[in-house]
Order: sequence, then C-alpha cells, then structure tokens
Amino acid sequence: MKNGVYSLLRAKFLVNDDALKNWKFIVFLLLLAMIMIANNHRYDVKNYRIADLTNIIKAKRSEFVDKRSELMKLKMESTVAEKMEKREIFPANVPPTKIVVKNNKKETKSFIDKLKLWQ
Repeated sequence: MKNGVYSLLRAKFLVNDDALKNWKFIVFLLLLAMIMIANNHRYDVKNYRIADLTNIIKAKRSEFVDKRSELMKLKMESTVAEKMEKREIFPANVPPTKIVVKNNKKETKSFIDKLKLWQ
C-alpha cells in the first residue's frame, strides 16, 4: 500500500514502459473537462440572455399597458370635447341623424333570369 501511494505521488505511471495508454487517458480526461467547462459557460451565457430578455419583455408589457390606458383616456368623449373647446368647436346639442341613400338604378338581371323570361 505504502509503495503504491509513493509511486503514485512520484508519477511513475507516466514514465513507465506502458505510459502511452495512461497519457492517452489523461488527455481524454482533459478534453472531456474542457468540453464540460465550455458547455457550462454557454449554458450560463444563455441563462443571462434569457433573464435579460425576460426583463425587457416585462418593461415592454408595462409600457404597453400604460400607453393603452393613456389612449383610452384620450379617446373619451369628455377629453375630446375639452380639447375641441380650446379651438372653439363645441359638441352638438342635436344628436346626429342617419342619412339613407336609395339606389334609383334598375337592377340588372342575370343571364339565367333573362332566359326564364324569354321562354
């Protein structure tokens, strides 16, 4: 046991005759560790980007709600009447009436209707 730990600390497994397979395994582990670190870095970058976009969406949504409520206020009849009074345009006392336009032109008959009349 003591001899095994001592040889491990002196790294004799790296200079032995069959050290090539140990070196290959160590390089494989290093590459795997580098890939894992890069993957974690990309994951963190994506998480930060998602958090930023979520904050932007919340800000845009609150801005939308504010603008929508402001628009509703501006569309109210009292607000429009108040702004028009400054220009000396007052609301009408008489409600509007609907104008109906009647078409005096003769209706054109379809080809099939003309055939029925011809027979």
